Amino acid sequence: MKPIHINIRHLRALKKHSQERFADDLGWTRSMVGSYEEGRSEPPIDRLVDLSNYFNIPIDILVRKDLRKAKDTSFIEVGNKRVLFPITVNENNEDLIEIVPAKASAGYLSGYDDPEYIEQLQKIKLPFLPTGTHRAFPIKGDSMLPVKDGAFVVAKFVEDMNEVKNGRTYIVLTKDDGLVYKRIYMTEKNADSLLLSSDNKSYQPYLVPKSNILELWEFTCCINTQEYDEKELKLSSIMTMFQELKVELEAVKQM
Repeated sequence: MKPIHINIRHLRALKKHSQERFADDLGWTRSMVGSYEEGRSEPPIDRLVDLSNYFNIPIDILVRKDLRKAKDTSFIEVGNKRVLFPITVNENNEDLIEIVPAKASAGYLSGYDDPEYIEQLQKIKLPFLPTGTHRAFPIKGDSMLPVKDGAFVVAKFVEDMNEVKNGRTYIVLTKDDGLVYKRIYMTEKNADSLLLSSDNKSYQPYLVPKSNILELWEFTCCINTQEYDEKELKLSSIMTMFQELKVELEAVKQM
């Protein structure tokens, strides 16, 4: 039996609808629903569109993926068309997260809403993560020390931009800059924008209009791929001290 037949039966059962109720909602007949669920016929494109709109699931997922293997079918919508995959699980019913490798991060801006792009990402299990949709992103540069170049930040998807916590760090996907990892501040003066700030004060903070933000992912944990040595840790502490002193001196100048 093809995935589309399995998915129609599975998704209807999740809604706890009878075939009659399901048919009424879609404007079909009960015999159509039975025929599709039993694999005796396949829905034409117009009925696939009906199913896609009804369940808010892309057609290509409905026809290619066995959604019984998904833990959660509450797809997340951003704007009018952005849909994420459900949380996937392994054979032990443990949550899996996608990893965006460094070599693929440049293409994330063009592939973030492409199910095939997301599907090909490798997945790992991190049993200590809280509930929610998580993804691991590669970090480049030194703007967010002590997070090192080459590390991965595991972050949780933020559905509502109003849920941003002032002063917390986030992975931000913007139309202009692609993926960045920054500390976010909200200001009353610029209510329609978010202030993105680096912990390394060598980099100046900048405003990004909320309308330019495609995705927000809140920091959950960091995976370093390189070990710190003793000298490096001391250097990081010294840099932090001087950065803080610079802020204090600037404040004194303004008095």
